[in-house]
Amino acid sequence: MNASALLLIDLQNDFCPGGALAVSEGDRVIAVANRYAAEFYQRGQAVIATLDWHPAGHGSFASSSGQPQGTVGNLDGLAQVWWPDHCVQHSHGAELHPALEQQYVTKRVYKGQQPNVDSYSAFFDNGRRSETELHSWLQSCGINELTVMGLATDYCVKYSVLDALALGYRVEVVSAGCRSVNLSPDDGDKALAEMAAQGAIIR
Repeated sequence: MNASALLLIDLQNDFCPGGALAVSEGDRVIAVANRYAAEFYQRGQAVIATLDWHPAGHGSFASSSGQPQGTVGNLDGLAQVWWPDHCVQHSHGAELHPALEQQYVTKRVYKGQQPNVDSYSAFFDNGRRSETELHSWLQSCGINELTVMGLATDYCVKYSVLDALALGYRVEVVSAGCRSVNLSPDDGDKALAEMAAQGAIIR
């Protein structure tokens, strides 16, 4: 593999229209992802898809906390937004979007599997108590540059990008390939600004 890789964040059914935690226009990013994935694949560069992969009854679910969706509470010592049940392992909602051309995906990385901590980042859980296999896999392939896009800008994309920068990767974010949850109306714009301030190239 070459030194650059494409990182597609959580392009799953539950984050697209009709899903349990649908991001507005989430499905619009699939065509962008397919175009980039084809280009990376044809150059012999890795295409990585992350998947939110929660066990049933995950602690981040509003149904588990008994609190209203979209409010903030505490989960095992960490601030936690209470989300609707989503991306439950092996469910339809957890599957990659059917329009994503998965033949280009060379690696899948699963996150959010521990029941008592959420995992927005593709690299670490929210408490940085454990890490996924992503960083060690990238290092084993000699990859030091990432092009990132996906869902959602203000959560899993942002935290994945910030962690990638902290780990020393050069990061470009394809804004046309991202959409935001926007619990507050400008969360997506703030997330892009925060990523840029930490050194990400936004295009």
